[in-house]
Amino acid sequence: MTDFFTTPEGRRIAYNLSEGAGPGVVFLGGFRSDMEGTKALALEAWARAQGRQFLRLDYSGHGKSSGKFTEGAIGDWFEDARDAILHLTEGHQILVGSSMGGWIALLIARALPERVCGMVTIAAAPDFTEDSMWASMDKETRRRLEEEGQIELPSDYSDGPYVITRRLINEGRNRLVLRSPLPLPFPVRMLQGTADEDVAQEVSLRLLDHAEGGDMRLTLVKGADHRFSTPECLALIEAAVEEVLGRAGGR
Repeated sequence: MTDFFTTPEGRRIAYNLSEGAGPGVVFLGGFRSDMEGTKALALEAWARAQGRQFLRLDYSGHGKSSGKFTEGAIGDWFEDARDAILHLTEGHQILVGSSMGGWIALLIARALPERVCGMVTIAAAPDFTEDSMWASMDKETRRRLEEEGQIELPSDYSDGPYVITRRLINEGRNRLVLRSPLPLPFPVRMLQGTADEDVAQEVSLRLLDHAEGGDMRLTLVKGADHRFSTPECLALIEAAVEEVLGRAGGR
């Protein structure tokens, strides 16, 4: 059953919380994804079988939460996830971030270092509004975005195109994590498919090189795409969470 809470910023956020032992596991989904995705539900079933606390949520403008997607930005969605962790959980948490959720996980680790004891990323996409979206636009597209306030980009993952707003790009510049020190003083496991056409493996390599921490590993999975949702990939996610929990003292 889906529950709701209202953030200090006034956004009504949908979530599902499974009670269990700590450290808890928090799943952070991707751009325009909701909490009913294959990875979120599979990891929830795993957590319940383990008796582990598990939280999944819809950012504002996503799924059942309030707001319009086109009015949101990275900072809003980071605040939603941060507020959910502070409002709904106690103690240490393992963050599992998929695509954009990887960026949000890194922002949470920076903002709440006392609450994060481990991280698993799946095709993490830190700084993608700047390094992927903005960097790929030609001069005319940038001009239209600045003057009209939004543009449309084709999508392989939904019925219609992505609407990219000027605010998404500009606000994202306040949330970049690959331009300044990024301490991750806990176990980190990164998963990346070599057939991912949305997030290149070079992004994961850059994150691995940039982040600071003594327990980080990147696993490249030959042939896996951006969805990373085959039974074999789901098993790899669960194994990575188990390993992080063990290294973080969660057993």
